[in-house]
Amino acid sequence: MKYSPIRYSQEEMLKRSEAFLNKMQNRRSVRHFSSDEVPIEAVRNCIAAAGTAPSGAHKQPWTFCIVTDPEIRKKIRAAAEEEEYKNYHGRMSEEWMKDLEPFGTDHIKPFIENAPGLIIVFRHAYGTDESGRTTNYYVNESVGIAVGMLLTALHEIGLVALTHTPSPMKFLAEILNRPDNERAYLNIPFGFPADNCEVPNLNRKILPEILKEY
Repeated sequence: MKYSPIRYSQEEMLKRSEAFLNKMQNRRSVRHFSSDEVPIEAVRNCIAAAGTAPSGAHKQPWTFCIVTDPEIRKKIRAAAEEEEYKNYHGRMSEEWMKDLEPFGTDHIKPFIENAPGLIIVFRHAYGTDESGRTTNYYVNESVGIAVGMLLTALHEIGLVALTHTPSPMKFLAEILNRPDNERAYLNIPFGFPADNCEVPNLNRKILPEILKEY
């Protein structure tokens, strides 16, 4: 199949890259959500965009579950807070706890219910077909790329999101009745930011700190 993507002038490439960088510099993880309704069809399009991510041997080892039902999210919050309590009261090291201090987080996770919806991402530990179990390759890498594209797509349409990992996350597959080959990878609350939304005053590493050219 012939592939002919758009080729821009060098001037246009620089202009577009600067515009994209400026847009992404404003992306932040948010824990305070508005109850305003979100157009779910737009979120579906963001997930479809995430599904264009490259994957090992093109196995596409992911499932994205949109959860808006209040009762299901109530169950997820209860189970997540149970695991998070154990994390904050013994599982996490002292160093980890100290590193979390600037964020003011604890085991209470109201955003699971306050956000208008969640996207639960599952990775496929293995595939299945009519012959039985099949092998997937570079699963974590593949799903990680897809999640990055999903977060970018949500930001592109003006939504905010949070990457929440209440490890261990086996309860998510149980609550959502997912098949045995699926493992919870990430919980992503999404929506509009609350009117009084605040985020930590953090600085990202500058380019010379993350780039080495050879």
